[in-house]
Amino acid sequence: MLDNATQPRLLQQYPMLRELPDAELAKLMAAANLMRLPAGTVIFDENQPCQGFPLLLSGSVRVIKAAPSGRELQLYRVNPGESCILTSSCLLGHSNYHARGIVAQDVEMIALSPTAFRALLAEHAPFRDYIFGLFSERLTDLMELVSAVAFQKLDQRLANLLASKPSPIHSTHQALADELGSAREMVSRLLKNFAEQGWVKLGREQITITDADALKHYAAL
Repeated sequence: MLDNATQPRLLQQYPMLRELPDAELAKLMAAANLMRLPAGTVIFDENQPCQGFPLLLSGSVRVIKAAPSGRELQLYRVNPGESCILTSSCLLGHSNYHARGIVAQDVEMIALSPTAFRALLAEHAPFRDYIFGLFSERLTDLMELVSAVAFQKLDQRLANLLASKPSPIHSTHQALADELGSAREMVSRLLKNFAEQGWVKLGREQITITDADALKHYAAL
């Protein structure tokens, strides 16, 4: 059961739950579990069954596809106020996961049981609209990712990624490589080239954007 301090935070991040009748909301809160997970925790992995539906209060989760070689491709991130559409798909299809979820920043989240998720989806229209809205948004994101991987060169994808982030970017070269599904050595080489062009300034686990317009223009070529 959630304490008095956690419930308002949940309703602030997921306002569609405020529309539940008081008795149903109380029942949902009584069955909900609060979880705190440190960065690096694997929340779910490929071929594992889904154990619950997450609602993030703080932190972030990376959902990735990993190759046997160890290379990773980030599919999307889950932030507070959002949830994992892959989890929704697994619960709806009674199937196992086909990707991995890793805590990127320390997470505090509410876990709903599969039974509670399916009941909300069937009986609460605002929650149903929220879930199918997420499907639409994530599908658009994944189509853009497929398009970038298929039609853009790695240097263009890196330029676009850097231009989309607020400066300075606090990240390692390996983390950027993971987002792009590439190797650290290749990303480091491209970053050095961008620095020589005067587009970025490289520091220890930090990248300062010095010419965002140039990066955007290069990404669009």
